[in-house]
Amino acid sequence: MTRVVTELKPGFVKLGAMDALEIRSAETRNGARALYLNGPLTLNTLFEFQDVVRQEPSKGLIIVLEGVPYMDSAGLGAVLGAYASCQRHGQKFALAKVSQRVRTLLQVAKVDTLVPSYDSLEAAETHVSANAGSA
Repeated sequence: MTRVVTELKPGFVKLGAMDALEIRSAETRNGARALYLNGPLTLNTLFEFQDVVRQEPSKGLIIVLEGVPYMDSAGLGAVLGAYASCQRHGQKFALAKVSQRVRTLLQVAKVDTLVPSYDSLEAAETHVSANAGSA
């Protein structure tokens, strides 16, 4: 299990505890990797997210967003980059437990029909394992 907590670069001022992104990685029952995000996914926090996404490949990637209170366009771009990377490498991808505010962003950006999104981790796991043979 990997635990990554964002650290501010020298010269940056921490505005509050809500500015940090915590990422916990765990393997699911079907061999996919689930990333549990806690905190905002924004321009200030996306680099650590991208580093974790680029780690060892797995059967699929599930990003659990219930702990993400908000996401900006850079964060959305990072999620879409993870989705595209999975497609290029023949891996399955899903979002799970998307908060209402982030779900609204996905709808406004019109990517809610592009990226598979599920209300539960179990449903996302089923999607990833059911489609493991096809990209």
